[in-house]
Amino acid sequence: MRSSQVFVTVLCMSGLALAACSSQEAAPEPSASPTVAPSESMSPSATPSPEPTPSLPVKPLREVTFAPVDPGMLGMHVAGAQEGDWPSDAVPVESLRLWDTGTSWLQIEATRGRYEWGSLDTALETAADAGVTDVLMVLGPTPVWNASSLKGVQYPVAGAASEPKSVQAWDVFVTAVVDRYAGQITAYQIWNEASLKMFWQGSPEQMADLTERAYRIIKERDPQALVVGASTTVRLLGAFERFFPAYVEELSARDWPVDALAVHSYPSGAQGPLDRARNLRLVRHTLDRLNAPAVPVWDTELNYGLAGPGDVPRGEIVGDQATSWVVRTYLDSMRFGVGRTYFYIWTPEPYELLGMQMTNDSGAAAGLRVVSDWLVGGEWGGCEISGLVNTCVVRKDGEVSELLWADVGEGQVTGLPEGAEACTALGACQVVGEDGSIVVDDVPVRVFPARDVVEVGS
Repeated sequence: MRSSQVFVTVLCMSGLALAACSSQEAAPEPSASPTVAPSESMSPSATPSPEPTPSLPVKPLREVTFAPVDPGMLGMHVAGAQEGDWPSDAVPVESLRLWDTGTSWLQIEATRGRYEWGSLDTALETAADAGVTDVLMVLGPTPVWNASSLKGVQYPVAGAASEPKSVQAWDVFVTAVVDRYAGQITAYQIWNEASLKMFWQGSPEQMADLTERAYRIIKERDPQALVVGASTTVRLLGAFERFFPAYVEELSARDWPVDALAVHSYPSGAQGPLDRARNLRLVRHTLDRLNAPAVPVWDTELNYGLAGPGDVPRGEIVGDQATSWVVRTYLDSMRFGVGRTYFYIWTPEPYELLGMQMTNDSGAAAGLRVVSDWLVGGEWGGCEISGLVNTCVVRKDGEVSELLWADVGEGQVTGLPEGAEACTALGACQVVGEDGSIVVDDVPVRVFPARDVVEVGS
C-alpha cells in the first residue's frame, strides 16, 4: 500500500544561518477600497467591506522515495595495488576494480593448470590494509594457451581477446578463483570491454555463455558474491550497437545470469560530463527498448580527455574544473540509476594517457572528497529538471539537502528556505536571502536545508 508522511526539512539551528524557523509565506498586499458610485448612499461612519483577496495557488510538495546509496559507489582502479601501492587518505576509495593489475585469467594461469596467485593476494591485502574490502575482479581475458586465434590487434597480447578453445578450462579457472577467495572478492566481472575487438573477438552469444557458466559456479560456491556482466564501451556507437543489445538479449534468454550490467561511459577526448550523461541516457533507452528488467547498472571504468575516437586529441582537465566534473559525474550516475562508478586510474604520478589525473593532490581527488561528504552513507531521493537546472534530493544523517546544477548555462532556483546555506562543490558558500532564490551554473551546489518534501514509499 502506498503510504506517505510529510518530511519537514526546515530545522532551527542555534548560532547558524542555515535555516529560518519562521513562516516563508508573504503577507498579502492590502486590497484597494472599492469605488462608490455617487448615487449610492453611505453613512459617513460606515466602513466598506473589502472584496476577498484571491488565493494564490499552493504548489504541491515534491514527493520523494529515499533509497540507500550503494556503499561502493566511489570505485577506483589503483595502479600498483598488486605491488602494495595505494592512494593517500586524500583519495577516498570505497571499492576497488582489479584491472591492469596482472590479476586476470591471462596472468594467473599463464601455464595451464598452474596458478600464480601472488599478485592477486597482494592486491587484496593492500586494499584490506586500507580498509577496502569491496573488490571487483575482472576474470577475463583468455590465456594464450587457450586462445582460439592469435590474429588481429589484441590487448594486452595476441590471443587474449579470442574466445577460449576450451570453455571447460574457463569453468575450472573460475572454480579455482572462487574456492580460494570466497568471502574476500565480493564481485566478479566476466570480461573487460567486450564490445571492442581488441578485447573480445567472439560473439555476444559466446560471451553470454561464459557469463552463465561463471554465474552458476560463483553462486554455488559463494552465494553472496555478485556477478557483473562484461562491460561495453559507449563512445564508439557502432561497437556499442553491435554488441550491447545482442548481449542483453542473450542474457535475457538465459534468465539473467548477472547481478549487474556494466558500461564504460568514457566520452571522446574533447567532451565532458554532459556528453557522458548522454552516453548513460543511451544505455537507459537501450535497456528500455529491450524491456530489460531493473538490473543494476555499474560504470566500471571512466575518465575524461582520453584521446580519440580517431584523430580527437587528448584533453586536459585540472584544478577546479576537475573537481566540478567529478562531482557532476557521480550526480549524473545517480540520476541515471548507475549505482557505482569506477574512475580509471589512481597513479602516484601523472599518467599521460589520461586527461584527468587521479593523483593524491589532484583536483579530481578533491571532487571525490566532496562526493564522499555529500553522498556516501546517505539516501538518494531522485532528481527533477526545472528549466535548465537539475534538482536532486539526498538525505544523510537524517538531514535533507538539495543538490543543484545546470547542464548548460545558468538557471535560477526559487522557493528555497530563507537562511539556508548554499555551498558549491568548490567550497564557495552563500546564505539564501528572503527572496528564496539563487542562480546556479554547471558547478554543483548543495543547499541545506532543502525545500519541504513528502516522503512516499510502498
